[in-house]
Amino acid sequence: MSLRAEAAPATTRIRRFSPAERWVHRTTALLMGVCVLTAAFLYVPELAQLVGRRELVVRVHEWAGVALPVPVLAGLASRALRADLGHLNRFGPHDRRWLGAALRRDRRRESRPAGKFNAGQKIYAAWIAGATLVMLGTGLIMWFTHLTPIMWRTSATFVHDWLALTIGIVLAGHIGMALGDPEARRGMRTGAVSREWAQREHPLWRG
Repeated sequence: MSLRAEAAPATTRIRRFSPAERWVHRTTALLMGVCVLTAAFLYVPELAQLVGRRELVVRVHEWAGVALPVPVLAGLASRALRADLGHLNRFGPHDRRWLGAALRRDRRRESRPAGKFNAGQKIYAAWIAGATLVMLGTGLIMWFTHLTPIMWRTSATFVHDWLALTIGIVLAGHIGMALGDPEARRGMRTGAVSREWAQREHPLWRG
């Protein structure tokens, strides 16, 4: 009896992310964190005063930015990651319904149908991917100043700085939402989530 009772909870958990996907997420998060932290020490005067080797911080920032797309590119070897990218790239009628409910601040579960990823997660993934590419492009223009005219460098600096601020705000919101959902964090940490959570938050997902 006790053995069956102990084994029962394991049957209620389903796999959400593969080891490769979790590795990609953690590595990307680490690189993004380094970019944000070094940017803060470069641009916030109060933090800049604490840095003794500004040139080193600049180099760490540059190389972390260049490496940022690498985990995803390497992760494309994973079938699970490619499948999830396909899910993130598809927008269906239920996603439009989810967005409408979110805009109306309708928090009822039945008004927010979602597959493996909800509409908010899909929009975030697309936005952060595009923002990362823009940051990489503008960053390279700023890094290799001798290859481009001054107008390009000035424009790249403007876009890079303001987009960096926007990314910081969006990431703070992303982290805040993750902190508010322990089961979602557990899924990213261990790869598995409870079936009850999946049915409640992602009723259209067949895990």
